[in-house]
Amino acid sequence: MIALLAAASLFAPAPELPRLPEIRRDPQITYVDRSGAVLGVRGGRYAPPTDLAKLPAYVPGAFVAIEDRRFYSHTGFDAMGIARAIVADLGQGHAAQGASTITQQLARNLFLSADRTVERKAMELVYAVQLERTYTKKQILALYLSRTYFGAGAYGIEAASQRYFNKPAAKLTVREAATLAGILKSPTNYNPAEEPERSAQRTALVLDAMAETGVITQAQKAKALAQPAKVWRASPTAPAQYFIDWLDGQTRQIVGQPKQDLVVETTLDMAAETAAAEAAKTTVAKHEAQGATQAAVVAVDGAGRIRAMVGGVDYAASPFNRAVDAHRQAGSAWKPFVYLAALEAGRTPDMPVVDEPVTINGWTPRNYTEGYLGQITLERALAQSINTVAARLADEVGRDAVAGAAKRIGVVSPINTDPAMALGTTLVTPLEMAQAYATFSNGGVRAPAYGVERIRTGAGAVVYQRKAAPPVQAIANPPLGELNRMLRTVVASGTGAKAAIPGYDIAGKTGTTSDYKDAWFCGFTGGLTAVVWMGRDDAAPMRKITGGAAPAEAWRGFMTAAVRKLPVSAIPPGPPPPAPPPPPADMAPALQQPGQPPAQPAPAQPAPAQPAASQPPF
Repeated sequence: MIALLAAASLFAPAPELPRLPEIRRDPQITYVDRSGAVLGVRGGRYAPPTDLAKLPAYVPGAFVAIEDRRFYSHTGFDAMGIARAIVADLGQGHAAQGASTITQQLARNLFLSADRTVERKAMELVYAVQLERTYTKKQILALYLSRTYFGAGAYGIEAASQRYFNKPAAKLTVREAATLAGILKSPTNYNPAEEPERSAQRTALVLDAMAETGVITQAQKAKALAQPAKVWRASPTAPAQYFIDWLDGQTRQIVGQPKQDLVVETTLDMAAETAAAEAAKTTVAKHEAQGATQAAVVAVDGAGRIRAMVGGVDYAASPFNRAVDAHRQAGSAWKPFVYLAALEAGRTPDMPVVDEPVTINGWTPRNYTEGYLGQITLERALAQSINTVAARLADEVGRDAVAGAAKRIGVVSPINTDPAMALGTTLVTPLEMAQAYATFSNGGVRAPAYGVERIRTGAGAVVYQRKAAPPVQAIANPPLGELNRMLRTVVASGTGAKAAIPGYDIAGKTGTTSDYKDAWFCGFTGGLTAVVWMGRDDAAPMRKITGGAAPAEAWRGFMTAAVRKLPVSAIPPGPPPPAPPPPPADMAPALQQPGQPPAQPAPAQPAPAQPAASQPPF
C-alpha cells in the first residue's frame, strides 16, 4: 500500500519524468576587510555549493540527522514519510504535512514555489528523483546547504554561520551546527537571536538525533549541551554594510555586470569599524535626552584608505548612509580652512588680533559665549573658536581664497562665499571632511578617500588593482606646521579638550551650528584622521549639544581603540619650507678693494608705527 501511494504521488502529474530545469545562480560579489574577513555579500542570493570537505563531519551530519535520516539510502523520497503525510493530508482535505526529504527540499528551492498543493508536491517528487539520478548524494547535500534559508536574511550555511556566530562554517562547534540545523523547521520560531529559548529546545532535539544516528557520541552530546553557543543578536558586520553599499556601485562601475563570483579586497578594518559603531551608538544613547538620534563616523589613514565608515547607529533600522549622503553645515569645523588661507597669506599663530564686534556687508557674527576677549593671538582665537576673528579673517584674505584652500585639500561640495561661510554654513559630508583633515595628518599631501584595493575572482585572478596616483603636496610649510600647532592647542586647552588622549599627538577642531542642528569633531594624529558628526535626520535642533561635548566624546572613544590597532605616529612636520630667494645682484655687498676704507653701514631707519591695540594688524 505504501509503495502504491508513493508511486501514485510520484507519477500523478505526468507519465514520464520531465528533464530537470536549468539550475541557475547569479554571481555574487564578496567584500572582505583588510585582513580578509568577510564583510558582506552583494549580488546573487545563493552561494556556490558548499565544500563539504572543508566542514567537520558533524556539520552536514546534523542536517541529515534531523531532516532526513534515510538520506543516504533513499532515491529522492521517503516512502514511509510520504505515507504518513498522505494520511494526514486526506484527514484535513489539503496538503498540510511535509515529510520532505533533503532532496525534495532542494528540488523545491531550485525549481518550485512554496505553495502547499498536491500538484506542487507531485512535481517536487519528480524533480527529487531526477536530482538523485543526475547528481551524487554529496553534490545534492552541498547544493542544499548552500541554498537553505536560515532566517535573518541568511541563505546558505556559510552566511548563517557568519550571521549568528561570526565565524566561517568550517569552524562551527557541535552545538553551533545543531543550532543551525534546528532553524530549518521554522526560521522564525527557532531563530537563535530572536527566540533563544525555543532555539535551545530545538537544538537539544537535534543533538539527540545526532547521537541516535551516530553522528556524535553521547559524550560529545553532553559536552555540547553544557556549553551554550554565543549567538550574535545583531550581525557583527552590520555597521560595515553602510560601507559595502557605498562601494558596491563603484565596484560595478569598474567590472560591469559580473559574469562570475568576485572578491573585493577593501581598505576597511573591521576592528576599527566595530569600535566606531560602538562609539556612535553609545554616545547617541547617552545624549538621547538632549535630542541626539543619529551619528556618523569616518576614519581614513594618511593615504586616504577608509579604515572605518559608520553611516548611522542602526543599519537594519535605517540603511541611509549619513557618512557619504548627508550634507550638513560644518559649523566651526570649517574654520581650519579659513586659518589655512590666512597662514598661506602670511599670518602667523602669534599675530595679535582683536575679538570685538564686527559687521561685514550688513552681517554681524556673534560668539558662542557672551562678551569679547579683546586682543588675543590667532592661535587662541582658533582654540576658543572665536567667530568674530574668523569672519574678519576670511573677509581680509578673501573668501575665494578660503574656498580654494578647502577644495584643494578635499572638500568637493559646492562652497558658498557669502560672509557667513567663514563660520561653516557650507553643506558638507563627513567623508569629505575626513579626506580634507587627512591632509593635515600626513604632512600636507592630498589624500582622496577610497575603499577598494583589489578585485579578484574566486580562483585568485586579479581583475582590478588600484594604482596610487603621484602624491600632490597640497599644503606647504610653514603654513602646515603652524596650522597643526594651532589645532593641537584646540585639543590641549581649547574647545576640543574632551578629545585628548594621553600619550598621543592629537589635533582637531570642534564644530557646532548656531541652532544646534549639527555637532562635529574632526581630529587626527599622525596618519589617522577621524570625523564624527552628530545630529538628527529631521534637522531639528538638539539641546545644547556642541562639538566639544558628545562628538568629542565619541571621537575619543573610537580613537582610543583605533590607535592601538592601526599604525599611527606623531603628526609629521611635512616638507621643509622653501629656501629664501637670493638677493638681487645689485643688492649684493660689494667686495672691498685693496686700499679702500671699509663700507659703512646704512643709517638706522625708524621702526614702523605699531597699530593701536584696539585694531587688528590685518
